[in-house]
Amino acid sequence: MSRDQKKAESRRRILDAARDVFFRDGFMRANLDEMAEKAGVAKGTLYRYFESKADLYVAVLVENHEIFLDQMNRAAHEGSSALERIRSIGRFYFGHWLEHPDYFQIFWAIDNESVIGDLPRDVIEQIADFWERNLKIVHAALEDGVKSGEFVECDTWEIAHVLWSIADGLIESDNTKARRQIRRRPLEPLYTHAIETLIRGILVDPSRVELALPTEPKPSTLVKSDEV
Repeated sequence: MSRDQKKAESRRRILDAARDVFFRDGFMRANLDEMAEKAGVAKGTLYRYFESKADLYVAVLVENHEIFLDQMNRAAHEGSSALERIRSIGRFYFGHWLEHPDYFQIFWAIDNESVIGDLPRDVIEQIADFWERNLKIVHAALEDGVKSGEFVECDTWEIAHVLWSIADGLIESDNTKARRQIRRRPLEPLYTHAIETLIRGILVDPSRVELALPTEPKPSTLVKSDEV
């Protein structure tokens, strides 16, 4: 095995170990000594590949963004109209969150630099690139809707941001018992209704489009009986 291959293998083991520890314990309680032990390297070796605990944390979370973007792109091309494409993106995003809730901690990292420390510039650029590429997929579907006459003339980049913010905000509302109790609604139909309401606001003729109904919510998305 060449020197470069050995370095790549060490980095791979560190990321795998860090993922297990971060996702189990969260950022604050995650222990670098345990990560090093699980990866089979000295603790000092961690810092040869990552500048800080925060750098390693974000690296774990953005590592699979290419897979995420590929899946989102496929979702964005399902349907014969721009409306159906936006709905498909929304369904994909919600489903991805259900399957991979830990990866949504990346947004926690962005919003809490005061807790985890200043992130290195290249890490910030990685996050910004990830965020922008997601938005460009939504933006493209909205632009196509305007060009085809489905949607009214509007600032499609701004609408993409609003859609994304609504989706993230509702998903985040499921993170704690208190927020679920305040919400007092199952998450999935609320999420679907919010996306549909915004979309109807930019349709040229919303009266011709029936409000999409959510599929049966999965048990994990329902309001728990002790929270009502």
